[in-house]
Parts: sequence; C-alpha cells; structure tokens
Amino acid sequence: MAGRDGDVGALSTSLSEQEREAIYESINQLCNPATREAALLELSKKRESVSNLAPLLWHSFGVVAALLQEIMIVYPFINPPTLNAQQSNRVCNSLALLQCIASHPETRTSFLAAHIPLYLYGFLHTQSKARPFEYLRLTSLGVVGALVKTDEPDVINFLLTTEIIPLCLRIMENGSELSKTVSTFILQKILLDETGLSYICQTYERFSHVAMILGKMVLSLAKPKDQSPRLLKHVVRCYLRLSDNPRAREALRQCLPDQLKDQTFAGILKEDNSTRRWLQQLMKNLQDSSGGLLMSADRM
Repeated sequence: MAGRDGDVGALSTSLSEQEREAIYESINQLCNPATREAALLELSKKRESVSNLAPLLWHSFGVVAALLQEIMIVYPFINPPTLNAQQSNRVCNSLALLQCIASHPETRTSFLAAHIPLYLYGFLHTQSKARPFEYLRLTSLGVVGALVKTDEPDVINFLLTTEIIPLCLRIMENGSELSKTVSTFILQKILLDETGLSYICQTYERFSHVAMILGKMVLSLAKPKDQSPRLLKHVVRCYLRLSDNPRAREALRQCLPDQLKDQTFAGILKEDNSTRRWLQQLMKNLQDSSGGLLMSADRM
C-alpha cells in the first residue's frame, strides 16, 4: 500500500488532501494489471510536480515489480521489431517513473544496488528507426542520463561494469539527433569522472573507438543540414576532457578532425561562448612539444 502522512515517502503537505488521495490511489492501481495503464499515464504526468513521488513509489509494495514487469512484457516485441505506438507509450510511462526514482537522492542508491538499469539495455540495443523504437531508446537513455547528472562516483563505477559505453557509442553514430545528444552527454559525464576517464584511456581499443565515433560525429555536424549547436557542445567537451589524459592528448594531436581546427563551425561558435572557450582550451592542450598550436581557435 502507498504511504500516508508520517510514513516513509509520505506526500508533501503542499498538495491538497484530494490530490494526495488521488496519487495514493494511482500508486495502488499500479499493482492491478487492469488499472495499471491509466495509473502509469497519470503518475508519469505528475513525476516532476510531486517532489517526493520517488520514495513513495520505491517503498510501496509491489510497485517496482510492476514497473519492471511492464518493461519485460515488451521484450518479445523487440526482436523482430514489432513494437507498436501504444506499447511504446505504455512502457515509456513506466520508464519515466523509473527515471523519477533514479533522479531522487533518497532512492538512487537502492535503484543502482538493484541493478535496475540493466533491464533497459535491451532497448538500447535496438536499431529500428521506427518512432516507437526511437521513443523507447530516448526514454531509456533519459534514465541513465538522470543517473549521471548527479556526478556521483558510485554511479560511474556501476556504469563502467556494464556495456553502457559501447551502447552509447552506437547510438551516437546511428541515432536521431536527440538520442545522439543524450548519449554524448552520458559519455561526457563518464569522462568527467576521473575513474571514467582512466577507464576509457586505459587501452588503445577503448580510446580509439571513442575517438573514431567522435570524429564521425564532427564530420556529420560539418554538413549544414546536420549542424546542431547542442550536440557540438557535448562533442567538444568530450574532446577537451580526453585531452586531460597524457596518452589521449598525444593521440588527439594526430587524429583531431580538421573541421575543429578551421572555420567550419565559426557560425555556431560565434553564438556559443562556452563551446568556443572549450575549443580554445582544447587547442591549447594540444600544443606540441615545441609549443606550437595545431590551429588557433581565437579567431573563431
């Protein structure tokens, strides 16, 4: 049963009694397959406006099991790819509630300890371009993105034991612009952690795979129809962070795309001061042993 005032995860008193009772009722309805779909939709709409919804979901008997059941029930429709829009919307509402749990400081550690992100990786493996699958991938990435946004070492340590990096790299290469952006943000957050940077730069194979995908993204972003300031920002930040590692810095002197050294992105950089500063710092980091720059970014 869902909690009441004074219980673990009780709802904020800023809500009216009627609103609290409606949320409690929706949570209880999650455990009934007959009422679950409507309850998922209702609660997913409230996940950002109800600050302590996550603890209430986590501590309510049967709720997390019901959310995981919603995920597993669509596995047979992943391969072959037959997932329809209604199925995708329903499971994405479940994923939205899991993202709520992943985002909350009171439930995030337990969420990781239960290895719940692993249930989502099957969705990240999908490659169908159909909208139901793209929505599914994007919402799954949102759960991981909510975890890394906290900048907690435990989150990165957990993710490094999983296949999240190759999954993100594949989506960065082949996904939609929005999925590429979230995937690159996840990679950026992993790189910004010292353990994450060391992990990626530990072997040539790991570094070269990351560098290859980032290079392909730069080439794609150089096309006028594909330019995305937000995506470029994350790509440049990834390169800048890689340049903090001595071995990666040496390799980047040889493989950094020319498009980052010339005027290809001058229009975007003119409007984005932070990306321009990061690119300037990247060029400074990549000075050769004689002190010469690969190419100055000051005039960009």
